[in-house]
Amino acid sequence: MPAFPRHRSAAFLLCLLLDTLGAGAQGQSPVPRTRTYYIAADPVTWDYAPGGRDEIAGRPYTDSAFFAKAPTRAVGTAYRKVLYREYTDSTFRTLKPRPEEWQHLGFLGPLIRAAVGDTIRVVFRNNGHRPYSVHPQGVAYGKSAEGATYSDGTSGGEAADSGVPPGGTHVYLWPVPERAGPGPADVSSVLWVYRSDVEELRDLNTGLFGVMIITARGMARPDGSPRDVDREIVTAFAQVRENQSWLATANLPPRDSLEREQPIGNPLESDAPEPWFVKFTINGFVRGGMPLPALTVHRGQRVRWYVVASTNQFDFHAPHWHGNTVLVAGMRTDVLRVWWMQRVIANMVPDNVGTWLLHCHVSSHNAAGMAVRYRVVP
Repeated sequence: MPAFPRHRSAAFLLCLLLDTLGAGAQGQSPVPRTRTYYIAADPVTWDYAPGGRDEIAGRPYTDSAFFAKAPTRAVGTAYRKVLYREYTDSTFRTLKPRPEEWQHLGFLGPLIRAAVGDTIRVVFRNNGHRPYSVHPQGVAYGKSAEGATYSDGTSGGEAADSGVPPGGTHVYLWPVPERAGPGPADVSSVLWVYRSDVEELRDLNTGLFGVMIITARGMARPDGSPRDVDREIVTAFAQVRENQSWLATANLPPRDSLEREQPIGNPLESDAPEPWFVKFTINGFVRGGMPLPALTVHRGQRVRWYVVASTNQFDFHAPHWHGNTVLVAGMRTDVLRVWWMQRVIANMVPDNVGTWLLHCHVSSHNAAGMAVRYRVVP
């Protein structure tokens, strides 16, 4: 054990000791773990703009055709959706509290973590009104754990994963091989997504979408997070088309609602820049609706931003950070390019204290509300 100078603080010494022990462990084979998550598809009401305010402009939505409630305009900021939520055990009686540092996930499903060599076990309960599933990207799976519906020749138990009926439960097992982790040119962790894939377009617009972070072998803390990062943030740039949700008609004003499920056109067209049903969101928030404390980082922290786009018609985005810069594949920038379902990882060591804008630089997306604020504190 090296001799530590006496002027170092106890906290510093502890951190250095943990890093030393971790570095020594890199030459050993980590013990694989099975990481279990209890996740349900739950009907909920989601508010795209909590408090009814345009926080980017600093004023209420009273003059907004895009969100104002009126017989011939939009239906407001709150919509019925079905979201993935995490529970404490297989009884699905107690929701697992979302940690403060992950409150920014918004309407995304619970974070799933693993290190290369682990196995992810998802116990899925469908509390929704129709069949849903959990389909992962990147990790390994067999036919009984694919979570996708198409003609693949399976039947019986091998097909039970494809669409879990309302009230049903299914266990998905996903090994995490080397090819699911960081590649030679990657940083120490990578992002994948999971989603319902019974009917992709409508399942996604209903709200069933989440993320997985896979850390390189030998680089993970016990909880699976990368040891060389202080703070992780996930931002999903998603154009949500509420008219394609399974709950589309339920979200219309009563006089326009139909007693059946179907995609709808635009019966409530307004003179807004976009039709009422198109929500340009970051993690399900528009116009700064994400509470500001959720994206607070410290000057000098090693911050890793995981950026992902969704799958709808105009889901190509140009995320832009005001006030600070990031490194992507070793190159310095403050604007990214993300295409449909593409994932980009950006490392930031913030040095500029203040409240800053993070938004899509596609001007129509920004104008429609695809913007949040992040804060750098000393």
